[in-house]
Amino acid sequence: MHYDRHMSWLTDILSQSGDALIARFATWGRTLRFGMVTLAGIFSPALYNSATRTVVQKQIYFTAWQILFGFGLFAALFSLILVRIASTAAQKYGLGDFALELILRVLVIELLPLMTALFVALRSGAAINAEVALMNITNEIKALEGVGIDALRLEFLPRVIGGVVSVLALTALASLCALLIAYLDLYGLQAYSLADFSRVVGQVFTPLLLFGLWLKCMLFGLAVTVIPIAAGLDSPHKLFFAPIAVLSGMVRLFFVLMLIEVGSLTITYL
Repeated sequence: MHYDRHMSWLTDILSQSGDALIARFATWGRTLRFGMVTLAGIFSPALYNSATRTVVQKQIYFTAWQILFGFGLFAALFSLILVRIASTAAQKYGLGDFALELILRVLVIELLPLMTALFVALRSGAAINAEVALMNITNEIKALEGVGIDALRLEFLPRVIGGVVSVLALTALASLCALLIAYLDLYGLQAYSLADFSRVVGQVFTPLLLFGLWLKCMLFGLAVTVIPIAAGLDSPHKLFFAPIAVLSGMVRLFFVLMLIEVGSLTITYL
């Protein structure tokens, strides 16, 4: 009898764990499927009309333009601190000639794109997740479809495009700030050092590396919009599940961003 009770308890736990694992895989499967549909929709010429362009512009304004000054200031301060740390450490260990290359590879290629993606995720991703979850809970999406409006084309895809453009633009801004700060810190206002600076930058930013950096930023931009939207669409139709959907979506988003960054490091340096 005692043995049977233990076996029943173990069976229940294994069954619950198996159900939770299946549910988690199903959630990732729906997210991946939505991502594939999104990619297909982005390259559809029918998407781009005045209505969708308006939504794209609003998303870029909310995600990038409104925070441009604050983000630029934070990126400059962040870059200044890391540039000083890198240059001081390089000089201390007799590696001053490699200070600029270290700054470019660590700060510009790796840290700033990830920092930008996290910034946009907190600024816009969570808001998109909450908005879509509420639209789903209140049946607003079904109402739009009921009157013949394609919610994917009018509501979701423009937000994805706006998010991707915002991540690319903010990453470019942060990178330019970092390059300027690195030049001023390492060379000062000496104009004749521009040739040496340009040579090192050209050696680091090969066409293949630039393509990889652009691709990583594109993936970051897709992640910070596609995953929150998919999480919102996946929320149960009960209002108290909205915060849970947002939290689940943000955790999923953080995991994917780290996965993209680890994959980028693996491909670049291994």
